[in-house]
Amino acid sequence: MSTVFNNQAFTIAHADEGKFVGKGLRAFFEYRDLGIEDATSGKFGAHVIRAVPGMESPAAWHSHDLDFQMVYVTKGWVVFEYEGEGEHVLREGSCVLQPSGIKHREVRHSDDMELIEIISPAAFDTSDEDAPK
Repeated sequence: MSTVFNNQAFTIAHADEGKFVGKGLRAFFEYRDLGIEDATSGKFGAHVIRAVPGMESPAAWHSHDLDFQMVYVTKGWVVFEYEGEGEHVLREGSCVLQPSGIKHREVRHSDDMELIEIISPAAFDTSDEDAPK
């Protein structure tokens, strides 16, 4: 059991010990939990997301009900489209803050795409959306 400081537990996640699993929000991505959800009792979440080679996104519009969502691309590239903002190519080193409720979709990505996503809270609702007008 890790020591708890101010309602957060000390935690470290090493890449060579982490496992990617297909269980996640999108079937064309795999997710590696970084242990932040458990360490913060669900107040925050963080995971590495990577593309499943050969699988494509259906480019479905959706939105999330959360307080914070940040994406940082560590490898490859991904194209997101945002309500009122258009399409944006995020590549290695790109970072985006996606405001709560913004309609968006993942349009396409490279087979080697990998990114880090930080969210709050760790559990949140996702809603299917019609394309913005």
